[in-house]
Amino acid sequence: MNLREHWQLNPEIDFLNHGSFGATPTIVLEAQQNLVAELESDPIRFLAPERELEPKLDRVRHVISELVGAPARDLAFVRSATDGVNAVLRSLPLAKGDEIIITDHGYNACNNAARFAAGQSGANVRVANVPFPIADDSEVVEAIEARFSDRTRLLLVDHVTSPTGLIFPLERIIASARSRGIRVLVDGAHAPGMLKIDLRDIGADYYTANHHKWLCAPKASGFLYVHPDLQDEVRPTIISHAANRGRPGRSRFIAEFDWNGTFDPTPLLAVPTAIEFLHSLYPGGLEQLMSANHELALRSRRALCEALEIDSPSPDAMIGSLASVPLPPQIAAEQLGAQLFSEHRIEVPIFPGPRPGTFLLRTSSQAYNCIEQSERLARLLREDA
Repeated sequence: MNLREHWQLNPEIDFLNHGSFGATPTIVLEAQQNLVAELESDPIRFLAPERELEPKLDRVRHVISELVGAPARDLAFVRSATDGVNAVLRSLPLAKGDEIIITDHGYNACNNAARFAAGQSGANVRVANVPFPIADDSEVVEAIEARFSDRTRLLLVDHVTSPTGLIFPLERIIASARSRGIRVLVDGAHAPGMLKIDLRDIGADYYTANHHKWLCAPKASGFLYVHPDLQDEVRPTIISHAANRGRPGRSRFIAEFDWNGTFDPTPLLAVPTAIEFLHSLYPGGLEQLMSANHELALRSRRALCEALEIDSPSPDAMIGSLASVPLPPQIAAEQLGAQLFSEHRIEVPIFPGPRPGTFLLRTSSQAYNCIEQSERLARLLREDA
């Protein structure tokens, strides 16, 4: 089955970096362009919240609600998970000496947001050092619990870590935090379209994620879930009309996030087309696609580990569609990514590892990828190792 033909990716490049910005299928781009044409034919009708925009956004909200297992009224739209993380952190009531816990596997942009918010109020940021390589996901829980204190107010934790590609055991982490009265903000940037999500079971206070990564929607769009008890507190990063002009039948939480200034809603409005497309790729729908991507990620990681003569750095169960491997010190990691692209037309990211002086190579597995791409990469790494 040749699924690559559904994407407009350069056929001369082995694109193993879906995890950074995603890649949008042609049929979804066409749907977005149709929406752009509709918008430009009558901008007032299309964009005015009181005319057509709110009902259109509500239809998307319903689709996302069914996908992630959360009431539609508890879902707001954001440009990205980073946007959602910033909205929560900038709204969080912090006092001098309060603490935010982050992890050293967290996304740098979001960890920076935590440090900024803490600095505004005199709060502190403490870092949980999660092992990598890692033998068991209980090590994640233990590392985070070791940083909790009586002053901890919020835990910012990833569902799927960006640099290391690990699925964190959210339910156990959140249960531990809740037992101590600590709120939990989950950066779920990579999770929708990679993992089955039920926010009712996860139990986070806040959960934010992207549509433009593993759901393959246009860039940039995402959602922010906020528990009903906290919605009056959370404000978007841009304050606009809804701060003092309510919308009939809508909470301020929804109204403020739905409109924070002139914007292009077409990436959001194309999300249902993206999800429908992903469901169409396999008889078993999105669930079968996620399983296929997971199996490809494991096969790719095995090929890379064999080439580098290292053990798998984490249990298979902690991997979704991303897989990172540590690079040996003899490889010039800082130049490797550029070299692979310029000389071999392989697009794959190299990240600093959680420990100083270490580097990781991360591969992504999406429907348009095949094992031969990772095997080619593995052969090149074997020559350098």
